Amino acid sequence: MSSPFSHEALWMKAKLFLNRAMDDDPRSFDEQALWAALALELLAKAALARVSPLLIAEPNEEGTNLLIASGLIKGDAKFTSVRAKTLMARCHKAFKPFDQSEAMKIINGRNEYLHSSGAGFMAIPPHAWWPRYWAQAAILVTALDRDIDELVGSDREATVTRHLEQNTKNIEQRTESLIERAKQRRQQRLAGTLPARLTAEWRSGQYLSASMAHSEPATCPACESLGLLEGEEVIDSEIHYPPGGGYGMDEEAGSHYLDEVSVTLTIGADYFSCPGCQLVLNGPELITQAGLDTDFDTEGDVDEYVGQEPEYGND
Repeated sequence: MSSPFSHEALWMKAKLFLNRAMDDDPRSFDEQALWAALALELLAKAALARVSPLLIAEPNEEGTNLLIASGLIKGDAKFTSVRAKTLMARCHKAFKPFDQSEAMKIINGRNEYLHSSGAGFMAIPPHAWWPRYWAQAAILVTALDRDIDELVGSDREATVTRHLEQNTKNIEQRTESLIERAKQRRQQRLAGTLPARLTAEWRSGQYLSASMAHSEPATCPACESLGLLEGEEVIDSEIHYPPGGGYGMDEEAGSHYLDEVSVTLTIGADYFSCPGCQLVLNGPELITQAGLDTDFDTEGDVDEYVGQEPEYGND
């Protein structure tokens, strides 16, 4: 049996609830929203408990909950977590740009749906409710160092992406949450408070890289360490010839001439990674939002762009 404060168990339960929330048939929207709201609270608990189970334990006079959360006592003692309002307030402070106000609208809708005769979730149409929901849920997923497809499955990831794209601040919020989480992760590592599992998973630049065809060092927007900007697409090329041209040269001279030719390629940036804080920005939109260069120059293969034989200017 898993511990009541285990962030892994809370994550798995959130996955179960969201699986139910995304079932269109036979569930109505209000039932879907109910499961989703319950999952949001579980994601908030998981994100906080992953840092420390004490962050979700409700203090009581005997201190039983805190003792259970700290691992000092075990057994059948009942564990009680803090209220949803407290969870959202703590996530608001810990996981920027998580919005407590937006999250509480979802929680209050759940409470109204369950405990009163009010409209609850029905006050906002589904096409408007889901983008607002996923804007907050996605930030908690990032705080857990997870991806959306791990939460809902690859077959439903596109559905979530469509909802997120309807939020005009999606890229801004996504970039901010990734950068803030990277800062937090680095601070925890330097302070020696990063959980053992995450410390073990800390990757070097070699394994963090996407191994794209072209790369250039770049300053990390989260920790100012040296990261790596990568890309595949050549968006421009420029051939640099030495003065004098190759006209009238014999074969041997022409070969030396070709040795002095160089090619500069302009590469579109598609991926950034930083071994100093484990920040990964996977996509040009995130790179642009983070203030990194959207392209970079690198040296190209002369043979590929000029050919094996020099140009002699016989036009």
